[in-house]
Amino acid sequence: MVHNAAHPLPAAFPSSPHLPIAIVGAGFSGTLLAINLLAQGAHVVLVERQREKLARGLAYQTHQPEHLLNVRANNMSAHADDPDHFLRWLDHAEKGRETDLLSTDKQPHTLSEEQANRFVPRVLYGRYLREQLMKAMANAPARFTLKEQDAVAVEWRQDRAVLQLDSGEVVHAASLVLATGHIEPQPLPVLAHLPPDLAVSNPWSPRAIAGLGPEDHVLLVGTGLTMVDVAMSLEEAGWRGKITACSRRGLLPRVHAETGPHAPPVFPPQKHGSWLLRYLRERSLQVDWRQAVDEIRPHAQSLWRLHDKNEQARFLRHLRPWWDVHRHRMAPQVAQRLAAMHREGRLTAIAGRIQTAEQQGHGVHVTLQPRGTERVEALNVSRIITCTGPQGDIAVKPAPLLANLLAQKRARPDAHRMGLDVDRLGHVLNTAGQPQPRLFAVGPMTRGEAWETIAVPDIRRQVWQLARTLTDTHWVEGDGL
Repeated sequence: MVHNAAHPLPAAFPSSPHLPIAIVGAGFSGTLLAINLLAQGAHVVLVERQREKLARGLAYQTHQPEHLLNVRANNMSAHADDPDHFLRWLDHAEKGRETDLLSTDKQPHTLSEEQANRFVPRVLYGRYLREQLMKAMANAPARFTLKEQDAVAVEWRQDRAVLQLDSGEVVHAASLVLATGHIEPQPLPVLAHLPPDLAVSNPWSPRAIAGLGPEDHVLLVGTGLTMVDVAMSLEEAGWRGKITACSRRGLLPRVHAETGPHAPPVFPPQKHGSWLLRYLRERSLQVDWRQAVDEIRPHAQSLWRLHDKNEQARFLRHLRPWWDVHRHRMAPQVAQRLAAMHREGRLTAIAGRIQTAEQQGHGVHVTLQPRGTERVEALNVSRIITCTGPQGDIAVKPAPLLANLLAQKRARPDAHRMGLDVDRLGHVLNTAGQPQPRLFAVGPMTRGEAWETIAVPDIRRQVWQLARTLTDTHWVEGDGL
C-alpha cells in the first residue's frame, strides 16, 4: 500500500542494513552521486533506461566536437577533494597514456596555464565521466547494480522505499534519490500546431537540423547558449544559410576571458535586494566584470537564500536574463565563430516575440513584434527550433515516477516552477512542506532552493554533501545487495 500522505510522517525511518540507495537518472548528477556513495562504502542501484545518457546526461552525450564546455578545464574535476583530477586525466588522454587515475593520486599536473584554461569539447568530458563511473563500478562490483529500465512508481514502507520499474521488477532501497536532470522542453504554445519537422521543440534531438538545405533560413527561439550550440552544429554540418535568433531581450551570452581571474575571491557582505546590484556595478569599476561575477559566484547560493520568495521572483523577472548572459559565457573560440557569422550577415539576434506562425508550403510564415514597438515584422523560414533551454515546471507532462510522486502528494513544484521543492539537505518536500525522510533530489531539479545548481562546480559540491548525508544515516557495510 502507498503510505497515506495525509498522515504525518515520522521524523526518521529505521534502515535495513543491507538495502542500497537507489538513484534514478544517470546523467552528471546521478553519476557523480553514485561515485561518491561507492567511495563512502554504500550500496547503489542506478536506474537509467537510456544507455547513451549513462554518465553523460543531456549536456555531455553530444558527439559534436564543436560543442565546448563553458567552464575552463581547470574547474571541471569530478572529485570535490581533488581539483586537478580532470587536468591530469586530460594530460594523460592527449598523450595516449593510461587514464585510469585514482582520485587519491594527487600528483601535480603538467599542463601549462594555457592548457588549463582551455574549453574542451563536451564529448571528451563525457568520456571522462564515463571512465570515472566504470572505475567506481569495477572497484565495488558487489555494491553496484545498473538497471537499464524506467522507474515508474514507488511505494513506501516503514524501513524502505520500494521502487517499481517498467519491467515489473522492484528495487527495495533505504533511500530514493531523483537525479533526472533537465526536463526536455515542451512546444511553445504559439508553435504547438505546426508539424514537428517545421517546429522542433527539442534542440538536442538529431532531427533538429536534419534535412535542412545549405541555404535555408532558420529561426531559433532563444539567444542563450542553447542557440549557440545549434548555430555551431549548423556550421559544422556545412550549412551556409541565415539564422534569425529571437528572444524577449535579444541578449547574447558574454565571452570568457582568455585566462581566468587570479585575484582571491571576495566575500560580499550578507545583504540583499538592490544592494547586490550596486555592489556588482561598483566592483566592476575596480576589476574586470568577469572577475566581479566570478568572485560572487561561490556565494550565490547563500545570497539567493537571503531573499524571500517575492524578492527571488523579482530577480527572476527583471535581472535573471542579465545574470545569465554574464554568468553563462561562451568560450572565446566559439564567440569568434559567432561574430564571423554576424559580420557575414548570416546571424541576426533580435529582441521581440513571435506573434503568429503558420505553415506556408514547405516552410513557416512568421510574424514578430520587436521589443518596445507596436510594429510587426514578417519573415519566411524553413524551420523553427526552440532554444529556450530545458523546461522547469515538473507538473507539465511529468515522467511516470514524478507523476506518481505528485499524485501521492509527496512532491511539489518549487515556488518559481524551476523544479522540485527541496530543503537544504536535498529532502523532497511534500505538498504540506514537510521533508520526506527517504526521498531526495539532486542537480538542476533543485534550482528553486539554491539557484546555482546546474554547473559542474555547484553539482560537484552538492553531491559530495548529499553522499555524506546519506551514508551518515544509513548502515553501509555488508555482503552485497
